[in-house]
Amino acid sequence: QVQLVESGGGLVQPGGSLRLSCAASGSIFSINTMGWYRQAPGKQRELVATITRGGRTNYADSVKGRFTISRDNAKNTVYLQMNSLKAEDTAVYYCHGLLTTQLASSLSTSDSWGQGTKVTVSS
Repeated sequence: QVQLVESGGGLVQPGGSLRLSCAASGSIFSINTMGWYRQAPGKQRELVATITRGGRTNYADSVKGRFTISRDNAKNTVYLQMNSLKAEDTAVYYCHGLLTTQLASSLSTSDSWGQGTKVTVSS
């Protein structure tokens, strides 16, 4: 059983900052790419940022220069620092991880998602 648990969402004024965290736990052998996605009301889920185990990052054009993704491999945790927030950043943010789990002598790689944390940017 693997869990991804997000924290750090909330209400913030335009121009403000928030830091999201996502910790993975369970029978984890290794974690490959981790990332953040978001889904605004009435819209499809979209990629925000991803980071490989080696630290290579990728960002959506809409957040480049404002958001920073990072990870702590020792803690199986990924972070998203969000600065200069805009109303259009309002969404539920989901953590994603490509996890390899171990059961007995068997390894299995699959996608895992957190439950989501709500970010509201409003004055």
